[in-house]
Amino acid sequence: MRSVRFGALGEQVALVGQGTWNMEGDREADAIAALRAGLDAGMTHIDTAELYGNGRVEAIVGRAIEGRRDEVFLVSKVLPSNASHAATIRACERSLKQLGTDRLDVYLLHWRGSTPLEETFAAFDELIDAGKIRAFGVSNFDTDDIDEAIAITGPGRIVCNQVLYHLEQRGIEHTLIPQCIEHDIAVVAYSPFGSGRFPRKSSPGGKVLAQIAGRHDATPHRVALAFLIQTAGVLPIPKAAQAAHVLDNAAAAALTLSGSDLAAIDAAFPRGSKRRLGMI
Repeated sequence: MRSVRFGALGEQVALVGQGTWNMEGDREADAIAALRAGLDAGMTHIDTAELYGNGRVEAIVGRAIEGRRDEVFLVSKVLPSNASHAATIRACERSLKQLGTDRLDVYLLHWRGSTPLEETFAAFDELIDAGKIRAFGVSNFDTDDIDEAIAITGPGRIVCNQVLYHLEQRGIEHTLIPQCIEHDIAVVAYSPFGSGRFPRKSSPGGKVLAQIAGRHDATPHRVALAFLIQTAGVLPIPKAAQAAHVLDNAAAAALTLSGSDLAAIDAAFPRGSKRRLGMI
């Protein structure tokens, strides 16, 4: 698996990682096998959150990485309702227990709530000092949120911004992605297949993906991922609960699309005018 620099953290991380949203609805044995297959394929970046299944998904991830923790770049997230100073500390400790580990590589604020960012970031700093997290980031932050966060923390502290990004949701290419790259913030793309809204085979865009996939002996999903990672600094985290799907996702890191391929996808899925960040 190809690796890339993970923002200001400076560490090389797998280009394509593994998301776990909604994994509590999958057969647990299949989910664990899929996550382990991903690790075997080099997809060592695993993302989860206390929100997912009210902690059940963190427990699934913990079982999947048991005995392999040192291989994993592990990320979890705190809910905004738990983002006060004291509650953030408690939430992190719960997540660590569920995951069966003593530390997270990165801890994120899942989205903005009513708690001042200064309070949450102060808790993150305390967790770093305690060795419970190595770094922190944010999720679902738009350009103005990023500006405010940097003003509070100073440069080089926020290592990533996890945001919705897929072929039919490309608005962040206008200003948010360039802003993050300028400030050395990795862009982690969640739901890169649109969370159940992947282009139908019969749709105009679906036909374009199928044609390109045929030329590369690939799948349309693999082509879609390969398009997203053409932008430097973007690391997608597709969720898959079947090992075969995980391996197809991993193969996207090695798929090189031609200039004509990229142009065809760009025309089929135009990024459109700038709009506020989407969120699901």
